[in-house]
Amino acid sequence: MEKAIPEVTLNDGTKLPVTGLGTYGLWGNAGANAVSSGINAGYRLIDTAYNYENEGAVGEGIKRSGISREDLWITSKLPGRYHTYHKAMVAIQESLYRSKLDYFDLYLIHWPMPNQDVYVEAWQALIDAKKWGLIRSIGVSNFLPEHLKRIIGETGVTPSLNQVELHPFFNQEEQRSVHKDLNIQTESWSPIAKAADIMSNETISKIADAHNKTIAQVVLRWQYQIGSVSIPRSTSPQRQRENLAIFDFVLSEAEMTAIAELSRPDGRLFDMDPATHEEF
Repeated sequence: MEKAIPEVTLNDGTKLPVTGLGTYGLWGNAGANAVSSGINAGYRLIDTAYNYENEGAVGEGIKRSGISREDLWITSKLPGRYHTYHKAMVAIQESLYRSKLDYFDLYLIHWPMPNQDVYVEAWQALIDAKKWGLIRSIGVSNFLPEHLKRIIGETGVTPSLNQVELHPFFNQEEQRSVHKDLNIQTESWSPIAKAADIMSNETISKIADAHNKTIAQVVLRWQYQIGSVSIPRSTSPQRQRENLAIFDFVLSEAEMTAIAELSRPDGRLFDMDPATHEEF
């Protein structure tokens, strides 16, 4: 592992580590310990959400790590039930109180929920929360191209980042192309897909053997080389360190192509289509 994780520069000028620690399912004392362990392993980007119900554990993990707040990049997300302007503002404040933080480095709308059709109002709340110093950078999660273009068109403000499901079985090539055109950073949730599926994949296994790396390391390296920020989740200190050790090898063009060819139209893990999925 390099001493410093490479960074990308977002469209608002802020910088973001290219890999971070996902925290879904990390709760209570064990969750706080996992966050602290991850930070001490080298992670500086920590991803949580209001609906993960662990912002408090994340805040405690930050405290236990002993690392300066200014050296960390903390992300949280707005739940669907708080998309109206006033509720969004209150939710952002509540998230900060839960995590015992003064600001978030990045805050996202978790899902667009187009059937409710309030995501533009939620986006305006994030714009204002950034102006007031509650958030350093604002983005979205699971937004399809039409959702992105609408909020940009109606507010004049482009998200710095869109966090989407992205892994070898669902590589989001078209979505990533839209992000590039709009100057929006891609970030991947579930970047390693389901462990059982990925660990038994012959293509990735052969590539891992060729580089003397784990399958997870190969997938995270692939994420890095396609230009996506990844947020793998792990509670194991050893795996946390392994998941950061991806900057000392390079996948060839042929290997990148072989992984790209694993993608399939029905590759979503949980059948959560942003055009219809509702998360309250």
